[in-house]
Amino acid sequence: MSLDLSRINALCFDVDGTLSDTDDLYARKVSHYLPRFLFKDPDHTARRLVMWVEAPGNAMLGLADTLGLDDEMVAVIDWLARHRKLSSKEFMLIPGVGEMLDQLHGRYPMAVVSARDEHGTMAFLERFDLVKYFDAIITGLSAEHTKPYPDPILLAAQRMNTAPENCLMIGDTTVDMRAGKSAGAQVVGVLCGFGEEAELKKMGADLILSDTPKLIEILK
Repeated sequence: MSLDLSRINALCFDVDGTLSDTDDLYARKVSHYLPRFLFKDPDHTARRLVMWVEAPGNAMLGLADTLGLDDEMVAVIDWLARHRKLSSKEFMLIPGVGEMLDQLHGRYPMAVVSARDEHGTMAFLERFDLVKYFDAIITGLSAEHTKPYPDPILLAAQRMNTAPENCLMIGDTTVDMRAGKSAGAQVVGVLCGFGEEAELKKMGADLILSDTPKLIEILK
């Protein structure tokens, strides 16, 4: 896996599990209640349970790939993302994300590309004073369809005045990988959220990073 750095003119960031550390927070809470004698790896089990509850589309896409129902499931995921009510979460910033965005600001136009609703997205960005770093903020209802369709990334590219193939999509789930690839962008998978390395690679990740702030080492 490798990136063509010469192609990268703009950056697109997912929120949950990529900029926001909410996934780990809730996984730790769930893990605390799992009986150790039933689960060999309660932390891993908790993470998968939280994924099913908070982002059912990610789990469904993996199942659909196994069953050969890819296209049909993508339509279901899009419907769910538009109609489900997201719970009110306690936001946490992934350590190092603020510093990373500060270093990248001015070097690349940057966009948020989230399936989350506008209120939740803006609440997170405003709490940590991150709005100033982004040239475009694309949320779940900004485009005709949401991730894993390419529409949000195509819209972000348009607003950043660049071609989709010159964007780099950074996300933690198979939904992010699929959306990026469908738009013609390069994609980076990060392991600080829901996704696991094997499934992110399977969905076409061009590069895997242990956490989002490691991106600054790649884009020196």
